[in-house]
Amino acid sequence: MFQPLIHGFLLALGLILPLGAQNVFVFNQGANHKSITKSLPVIITAGLCDTLLILLAIIGVSVILLSMPVLQITIYCIGLLFLLYMAWSLWRARPDTLQTYRPMSAKKQIGFALSVSLLNPHAIMDTIGVIGTSGAVYEGTEKIIFTLSTIIVSWIWFVFLAVAGKMVGSIDKTGKYIMILNKCSSVIILIVAMMILKQLLAILL
Repeated sequence: MFQPLIHGFLLALGLILPLGAQNVFVFNQGANHKSITKSLPVIITAGLCDTLLILLAIIGVSVILLSMPVLQITIYCIGLLFLLYMAWSLWRARPDTLQTYRPMSAKKQIGFALSVSLLNPHAIMDTIGVIGTSGAVYEGTEKIIFTLSTIIVSWIWFVFLAVAGKMVGSIDKTGKYIMILNKCSSVIILIVAMMILKQLLAILL
């Protein structure tokens, strides 16, 4: 029982650590809000989305879905549009002071978190290709332990990102660093969007 636990833990940690649109957005929202409770919508949404993707990968449903070329193209197109809109929104955010800056509403946090989680082809492919295939070697209780291990790592990581963002945001009294963070986040998300565009063109051409 110890092997699937460690396997799931290390695997999930290795997949979730790289800087991607989802991680950047969760960190950004932690930094942009005065209290961590205001960032709960993005933490919970990202956690639930990863949980859903992991469960689908373990069950094998996601493999069947992505075997359909039309569905793959649709996911890539919608994901690209959402990422471009998010990059544009973050770039335009210009807080003069923390008092006058209005962070994202809970509704907007949820919408953006859904887009970078469920409409991110990289995240979907990683979940299916790595977690799904790795989980296939286990059966019964061991598969449950493996699955729970990967899910727990995901949730802990999102909480950590939001808290780390909050710590960075708390030392910024003028809003200057948050503005820089927003622009850096925008650039990173734009790079991810361009990578998705390249993959989309490869499929279409």
